[in-house]
Amino acid sequence: MTQGAPAGDFQEAVGRIIHTAVQRGASDLHIKAGDVFRARIHGALVPLTKQRLSPEQTRAIALQLIPRERDRANIDELNDYDCSWGIPGVGRFRVNILRQRGSFMIVMRVIPIEIPTFEELGLPPVLARIASNERGMVLVTGVTGSGKSSTQAAMLGHMNQTMRRHVVTLENPIEFLHRDVNCSITQRDVGIDTDSFRVGLRAALRQDPDVIQIGEMRDAETIDIALKAAETGHLVISTVHTRDAASTISRLVATFPPEEQPMARLRLAESLQAVVSQRLLPAKDGKGRVLAAEVMVVTGTIRDCIADPARVEEIREHIAEGRATYGMQTFDQCLMELVQEDKVDFGVAKAAATNPGDFELKMNMLDGRSGATTRSYY
Repeated sequence: MTQGAPAGDFQEAVGRIIHTAVQRGASDLHIKAGDVFRARIHGALVPLTKQRLSPEQTRAIALQLIPRERDRANIDELNDYDCSWGIPGVGRFRVNILRQRGSFMIVMRVIPIEIPTFEELGLPPVLARIASNERGMVLVTGVTGSGKSSTQAAMLGHMNQTMRRHVVTLENPIEFLHRDVNCSITQRDVGIDTDSFRVGLRAALRQDPDVIQIGEMRDAETIDIALKAAETGHLVISTVHTRDAASTISRLVATFPPEEQPMARLRLAESLQAVVSQRLLPAKDGKGRVLAAEVMVVTGTIRDCIADPARVEEIREHIAEGRATYGMQTFDQCLMELVQEDKVDFGVAKAAATNPGDFELKMNMLDGRSGATTRSYY
């Protein structure tokens, strides 16, 4: 790809680069003026080309990706822009176009064409039971790039195969495309099909939904409406950028004004059904990444802990104790299993553990009980 290439040749070259990145297992592509094409492959950001892109070339790629004519006409006024885009036979992408140092940069998240299953993602079987809840709130949490969208898609995919529901999604942008099978799935793109998450969520309550999926709960008003939807008999599924179940409770309550927080905590205790927190770790064999998940199913005891701020720290202990009865698991329990199954290196698991010292001690105790003498984690 050369600086002076004709427009058609340039577009073909961009398409080939994107195709190659997807074939190599890229999760994200980075396109920036003054830099080469880069892709995140198995968690590492690697260069794909040697030729650096000019500001004009990056702008031309951005124009290709923007779906609406009025937005293309105003491209030079855009600072942050989200959309989705696809190449037939290659895949779909969640696109973010931004400015840095006055020039455009583009980050593209690869969206699989097929709806993933719980088994393919490495999620525990209890997720099927969680997705079967008729009402309440289910939250999927984790940092950016931890697979939250895939887990939500798997939950909707499970419903679509096994239940008869009307599902309304509010996304920015729409990522996975769901076909109507046993469910009727209405997917609304915030900014195109509805003005905002808040407006779309209020409207969804009048659209006879059984399930409402909200791309992300970002503010107190959205959380308040989502709680009302859960309280009035709907199942609400959404995401929060938090590391585990206990911090999720604290984060949601903290979005409300201080005088409203006690009531918000009680409402959350009554409505919350489950929290799935996840992280992606490099696989031991170097081929891709492995999902580590903490799963909290809200029992009567955990509801009491959510309602009482002094008892929130007890939640992790109750999750650990509820593994056999309720299918719950803490991050550390999941990590120990991944190490034992030789899917994740011990050092990687220890670094990701909630309490690394305690995790190391428990791993050695497990090895001692199993009679292993050739492996030590110290």
